[in-house]
Amino acid sequence: MKNKVDLSAAPRRGLGGDFLGSAVVFLVALPLCMGVAIASGLPPAAGLLTGIVGGILVGALSGSPLQVSGPAAGLTVLVYDLLREHGPTALGVIIAVAGLIQLAAGLLRLGQWFRAVSPAVIRGMLSGIGVLIFVSQFHVMVDDVPRSSGLQNLLSLPEAIWKGFVPWAGFMPGTDSGHAWAARVGALTIILIVAWTWLAPRRLRLIPGPLIAVSAATILATFVHPPIHRVDAPANLLDAVRVPSEGLITILANPLTWFEGLALALVASAETLLCASAVDRMHRGPRTRYDRELAAQGVGNMVCGAIGGLPMTGVIVRSAANVNAGASTRLSAILHGVWLLLFVAALPWLLREIPTAALAAVLVYTGYKLIDLKALRELGRYGRSEVAIFVVTVITIVGVDLLTGVLTGVGLSALKLLYTFSHLEIRSNRAGDRIEMRLRGAATFIRLPKLAQALEELPPKTELHVNLEELDYIDHACLDLLMNWERQHEDTGGALIIDWEGLGARFRNSQPSHRNGAARGDAQPVSATSVSVEQQPVQV
Repeated sequence: MKNKVDLSAAPRRGLGGDFLGSAVVFLVALPLCMGVAIASGLPPAAGLLTGIVGGILVGALSGSPLQVSGPAAGLTVLVYDLLREHGPTALGVIIAVAGLIQLAAGLLRLGQWFRAVSPAVIRGMLSGIGVLIFVSQFHVMVDDVPRSSGLQNLLSLPEAIWKGFVPWAGFMPGTDSGHAWAARVGALTIILIVAWTWLAPRRLRLIPGPLIAVSAATILATFVHPPIHRVDAPANLLDAVRVPSEGLITILANPLTWFEGLALALVASAETLLCASAVDRMHRGPRTRYDRELAAQGVGNMVCGAIGGLPMTGVIVRSAANVNAGASTRLSAILHGVWLLLFVAALPWLLREIPTAALAAVLVYTGYKLIDLKALRELGRYGRSEVAIFVVTVITIVGVDLLTGVLTGVGLSALKLLYTFSHLEIRSNRAGDRIEMRLRGAATFIRLPKLAQALEELPPKTELHVNLEELDYIDHACLDLLMNWERQHEDTGGALIIDWEGLGARFRNSQPSHRNGAARGDAQPVSATSVSVEQQPVQV
């Protein structure tokens, strides 16, 4: 695999790979922590707090040593809505409750279950989040105020374009239009990210493009002094710590708090464990221990909720940078949190020079990259239903909210599964005394009457060939029906022959009298004793 790193060389790399990895991840995380916080409606320090906790604490406890945790762009929409509806104090409690649920789920060994989500829903969720991030942060990129919902942000996007880019008189150098200057800084940031991605020398590509772009935008803003918004960073990081206190008992007693915490836990856990699964495919080191990873995320989110930070997940961008930089142990993730802490403690004045438009531009580019239009073609290989689930999930996330969109996608996936296991097509062709019956779909007890009727309509003294090549599943009831029907059909002078194809291999061990023929792949007659009706259902 192109991105795989052989960690068998870890002893030779020693601490060097971990130190390099930590430095690279720190440079990636610094602008994103602040940008995600701003997109969520919170001060940049809230994102930095989560990055520090995700590195030092969760990095030490993690079940996925090379995964890096921190504030994730995928949760900005949900956090923004929770903050707007409940306020910062209740938000902290909800994050802590989500962490408690994650910790309990990890201790109860439920980690694998959070991965049981259809790829169409996951890709639809990421694309929907990408749309929401793009349209909300485009407003911030021109120093405008995001609207109260994703749909309103989308509909008002032309207004943001007009304010920042269309009035050319305000966009030309020498003018003092705040929106135009912010748009100029944002456009410069995106151009530099793309240019660095394509044109950077190979030896320098470990330096992340967003850091280069934000640094250039900050230098420009420092020397030109345009009338644009800057990052609001506290002089002392401890000033950003916000411990929930007022009305804590009342908030915890509200059932809605626990419902919102459960929703946040579900989304964050799915994103984290899917990220961990992706990281496992990038290296040959230790595999993820999903329950431990889930519990570690829970501890981290409980701490973040208690100190006023953002919720965290495993983040694929930082994790991939960590692996590609040569990290081989969890020390890299821990050190990246240490570097964040030292930087924020020593250089808060530098953070206050960063233009908000530059951080928003990084997220506009991130949102654009999350919109996965290629998924339409790839999912189309598995049927139109997968494409429909993807599209409906995206539309519902953008038009309503993230949780509703995900639940809608999961519900549609369940309906598809129910249809798949209740749908059976039977096609019969007759040539003289030979009849070929092709079964397609799932032969379950739900469709037993249909299969029985098709068998009962066959004339006596015929040779029936049952083709199972397109069959996905067959259960005890339908196998039993075929065996009983065969005995009755033989009494009329007929015969039943099943063309096993792929399905036949599943029965070879239970057919000792026909083992040789089956091994050659020949079509074999099936007798009442050749297949036991006590077998487990067969999944093709």
